[in-house]
Amino acid sequence: MHITLINFFKKTVPGHIFRGKRRFVKPVSKRSMDTLTREYERQEQIMLLLRNPYLTLEQSSGHAKELQKREKLVAKWTTEQTLRKMKPHVTIEERLNQLKIKEAWD
Repeated sequence: MHITLINFFKKTVPGHIFRGKRRFVKPVSKRSMDTLTREYERQEQIMLLLRNPYLTLEQSSGHAKELQKREKLVAKWTTEQTLRKMKPHVTIEERLNQLKIKEAWD
């Protein structure tokens, strides 16, 4: 009896509530419309800034030359600086030099 009363007053849809022909459709509220409107306005402002850049192509082409970033990067990779970080070259003779005690066969 109690289960029948619960099922009788139940106001949901059968199966998955957001799919199918008897799906539950949420009513559109004022708050959701305002949120969506604000989001669209924000996207439009961003697109306006992207369409009209602050610098022209001529102004933006050489703005980094004054900072000399390229020269600093090249100076960082000079040969003397890289050789300083590397270990010195070692030949096989120098490695096996410790085994030499005397040269008796000469």
